[in-house]
Amino acid sequence: MKAITVPEPGGPEALVWADVPDPELGPGEVLIDVRATAVNRADVLQRQGRYEPPKDGSPYPGLECSGVIGAIAPDVTGWRLGQEVCALLTGGGYAQRVVVPAGQVLPVPANVDLVDAAGLPEVACTVWSNLVQVARLGAGETLLVHGGGSGIGTFAIQFGTALGANVIVTARASKHEQLRKLGATHVIDYTDQDFVEETRAATDGRGADVVLDIMGGSYLTRNVQALANHGRIVVIGLQGGRKGELNVSTLMSKYGSVHGTVLRSRPSAQKAAIIRGVRDEVWPLLESGVIHPVVDRRLPITEAAQAHRILEDSNHLGKVLLTLE
Repeated sequence: MKAITVPEPGGPEALVWADVPDPELGPGEVLIDVRATAVNRADVLQRQGRYEPPKDGSPYPGLECSGVIGAIAPDVTGWRLGQEVCALLTGGGYAQRVVVPAGQVLPVPANVDLVDAAGLPEVACTVWSNLVQVARLGAGETLLVHGGGSGIGTFAIQFGTALGANVIVTARASKHEQLRKLGATHVIDYTDQDFVEETRAATDGRGADVVLDIMGGSYLTRNVQALANHGRIVVIGLQGGRKGELNVSTLMSKYGSVHGTVLRSRPSAQKAAIIRGVRDEVWPLLESGVIHPVVDRRLPITEAAQAHRILEDSNHLGKVLLTLE
């Protein structure tokens, strides 16, 4: 088969479409003939040599995919050959075929296109696990989402709104109108507005109950300042650096908490539990149209380098997908 490989770390040109060995189906796994995959920040970091895949993961990029089941291990039940599915991967989505634990596979939601479904597993699992399992976001609370125009951001806006939260987002001004259409109640241009002041103003001085943060170190101090009493910060990315200064006194005075989570390196059993929660609580929202995939564009897998450039420019809205025939 063919897959996108990274012979040497580097820029987008380091991605090479090459012949590689076929994946071997193991116990508890299914093989998916891939129709599409999605580009995630982790893929960019892996290409740059800044994010090693887990030891038990595929060496090829790609944390999610959609496609058709091509083989099923004898000990696996509940799936059938030829079934259209999408899956949360540890890696290997940038390939014609991939094997994945059966517990990380999801049916394509009704009324969702097979290719568009490739951009759902990573964002749905990340958003649901952090907003529901970790932050316990409730109706009537205020959610502040950084990077509102990203795949995570566009999904978090819709899911937070579906939970009954008021959603504030930071994003470039060019994306504001579209983010309001997704459900954002207040949109902040992070290039020339102070999100702390804007969040306080939008909440009558109260602040955000939950902050979903992709930035990490550079935003830590201001995230605490923007927090409401009993607020929760969940850090899911490090685009702004690995280290930041935490004013513990301010955090304590607000009875606040800071959580840091990752998805890719979790054990398969934990991922399977998240998948079950997503299937039970998020898939019905997709099937009813309350939430829909937000896709910026589709590109052929052979144009993966261009897809990475688009992601790094950050001018996209939602997911950038790579398609395979």
